[in-house]
Amino acid sequence: MTTLYVSAAEREPQKIVAALRQVIEGRSNATGAFTLTASATATTVTHASCAPGSVVTFGMPQTANAAGALATTYILAADVIKGQFIVTHASATMTDRTFGYRIC
Repeated sequence: MTTLYVSAAEREPQKIVAALRQVIEGRSNATGAFTLTASATATTVTHASCAPGSVVTFGMPQTANAAGALATTYILAADVIKGQFIVTHASATMTDRTFGYRIC
């Protein structure tokens, strides 16, 4: 689940408190989903929260084909850079190998 976005110029306390409560409850904007690129061995995923030193966790397959690809799919620390990360995986023609992820 994503959290409310509060701009730096926000002055309404109720909006600020609502956003903080959502963060305390575990919500985050540093989540998403990616689909492995068909007939390739790497997939680049862009996300503004990504930076060197970030830990990208995935493993929630959203399709049966993604569950089958889990054992051969990984992200190296060196492939996590500003604004993106690269997922290495086995090549397959399937177009529905979709995973959820979170950036910490």
